[in-house]
Amino acid sequence: MIVRVLLASLLALHLAAAPAAAAPDDCKPEKGTVKLPAGEPWAQKRLDIKTAWRLTTGAGVTVAVVDSGVDYRHPQLRISKVIDQTHTGHHDCVGHGTAVTGIIGARYLAGVPFHGVAPDAKLVVVKQSNKREGDIAKLVDAINDAVAARADVINVSVRASDHPSLRAAVQRALAADIVVVAAAGNVTGPDDENVPAYPAAYDGVLSVGGAAPDGSRVDSSNAATPVGVIGPGTDLTAPWPGRSYRRGLEGTSYATPYVAGTAALVRARFPGLNQEQVRRRIIATADGAAGAGTGAGMVNPVLALTAVLPYENASVPVVADPPPSALPADAIAKVPSRDETAEGIATAVGAGALLAAMVAGALALLVPLGRRRGWRAGRVS
Repeated sequence: MIVRVLLASLLALHLAAAPAAAAPDDCKPEKGTVKLPAGEPWAQKRLDIKTAWRLTTGAGVTVAVVDSGVDYRHPQLRISKVIDQTHTGHHDCVGHGTAVTGIIGARYLAGVPFHGVAPDAKLVVVKQSNKREGDIAKLVDAINDAVAARADVINVSVRASDHPSLRAAVQRALAADIVVVAAAGNVTGPDDENVPAYPAAYDGVLSVGGAAPDGSRVDSSNAATPVGVIGPGTDLTAPWPGRSYRRGLEGTSYATPYVAGTAALVRARFPGLNQEQVRRRIIATADGAAGAGTGAGMVNPVLALTAVLPYENASVPVVADPPPSALPADAIAKVPSRDETAEGIATAVGAGALLAAMVAGALALLVPLGRRRGWRAGRVS
């Protein structure tokens, strides 16, 4: 316990040292609140996260959050490492990174209605921007940093354009057996209505759309991006810089960490699954499609941890029915052709048997009668 406290203190000193002086002058995130309404936020109740904790809280799994930094002083956040691609310090000048990190792994505190999905997951924050829009080169470097940090799950609540270096970074992450979870993007105007978001649109990435409490897609969620599942994406509460919280958050950026947190739970519960199996398991156990842009439907952490699915071999469950294989040509016996000779013999034998039975019946009736009459002819009356 003492060692853990010392390590935490050293981390705090490390983060609070020189980088703090390098923070940009306009690092002023919007103010949050320290007052939260009683009762759990709808997203936590809808996903039934506390029931999932009966099986796992994500211990032993590392989640890398590629975003705008983090307020590591927030009482619900335990940050293992901060990697700063901006060279401006760990500060979250937007609030976005703190909220996303909190949704994934904010620890439970008695009396606080908000908590994260996987509170015991190890959180690595990779800062790639001080603003809502960043540089694609920084995003690529941040994903590479997450791979180097040996993350098991990478959350990318960032929308970018397709680029060879971004595609290559995602492929490196997937090849390193990392589950990559990315936001499908928000529709802010007619210019991006029909434009898919990257890296969410890349093959192998678990793309996340935004959902309303009834499971339908929120209007702001980009349906042009292929979506794997949807997560809570409107009227959300999350941690915020200044040891506070932000209410009324909306967007696929905040839906994505609910799915990334679920991926952390699945990896902790089923350590033998590779990244593709984790992704497909989450898709296979979602609540069901609810129209365009909803993929397989709302993510379901409890079902993702408990569903009994087909098995690939004796120990590793797969996440979807394998494609049906063609039956071999001799699997079903053909109907034999008619044998007319055999049918004729059978008919003759049957007729002979019937005739013999009739004769035997007649003899059984007539012989006793003949004996009684002494075999004399009957009289005509």
